[in-house]
Amino acid sequence: MSDLTAAPSRPAPEPDAGVGGVDVLTVGEALVSLRSSAPLNLGGSLTMHLAGAESNVAIGLARLGHRAAWVGRVSDDELGEFVLRQLRAEGVDTYGVRRDPDRPAGLMFLERRTADLTRVIYQRVGSAGSALGIDDLRGPLAAGPRLVHLSGVTPALSDSAREAVTWVAREAAAVGTPVCLDVNYRARLWSREAARAALVPLAGYASIVVASADELDLVAEPGADEGTAVAGLLRRGVHTVLVKLGADGARAYTRDGVTPVAAVPVTAVDTVGAGDAFTAGYLSGHLDGLDLTGRLGRAVALGAFAVVASGDWEGLPRRDELSLITGSVAGTTLR
Repeated sequence: MSDLTAAPSRPAPEPDAGVGGVDVLTVGEALVSLRSSAPLNLGGSLTMHLAGAESNVAIGLARLGHRAAWVGRVSDDELGEFVLRQLRAEGVDTYGVRRDPDRPAGLMFLERRTADLTRVIYQRVGSAGSALGIDDLRGPLAAGPRLVHLSGVTPALSDSAREAVTWVAREAAAVGTPVCLDVNYRARLWSREAARAALVPLAGYASIVVASADELDLVAEPGADEGTAVAGLLRRGVHTVLVKLGADGARAYTRDGVTPVAAVPVTAVDTVGAGDAFTAGYLSGHLDGLDLTGRLGRAVALGAFAVVASGDWEGLPRRDELSLITGSVAGTTLR
């Protein structure tokens, strides 16, 4: 079963080309991520990166040749300029972005505490991104994107951000524009009860819902198991429910049944951003007109690319690199 209208991919846009006619409009907060390979309390050196669930998806799509736009607010200083330069360099349309002279950039500190454990500290209360409002989204949505992608991170930031995300989902659905919602629960931002209160109604506007197995009850009744949660979403009009299983792959539910897909076996270096890459791969496959199996294959391929490199999105492939991770033997050197 199809949940989007397939459209041919196109080259990435020139920076600030304008959001009209984009394949995917993403809405959210882009962060300046400061990464340390040593414990932060020891004063380890930091490297600066771009981060953000929705901007990660936009970059993943742009690298594959789709026209993707990111809309939000950034600080009107050097950190805001850094965010925009990174997005533009990756071919993401930033035409609808607003510079906020009164609020700082949101910050995220990542500490690689052990080889298998990364800790995150946010400094985003009162950030430019958290001040997102409905008026920021009217123009970009009116330009007619083919799809709108949202995550559960942005409505956790503030009342105005929650109202804006709900508004854009409702308005997009009302004119037949498919909405993709990635639950993307962040316990450091809000409680499960607060998340459920916002995300259950938001999921009612979605064509595609993406969640890990432990997030499904945030778009369903409290304590609902996977089958019950999925059945409820499909009854409400969601066309596809994607359940991310990490190293075990994923499951896709439609009204026709369930389709499993195995993960691509790789040596993981950094798992941050893998879920966003998975979503970008799925949406790319659908925009290219692939069937469900093909979309899932591209989704797990992008997830694998994401975890074999450090950073949220730095390891994501160009279109001509898609076969590298699935068509090569481990340890291969291309000469």
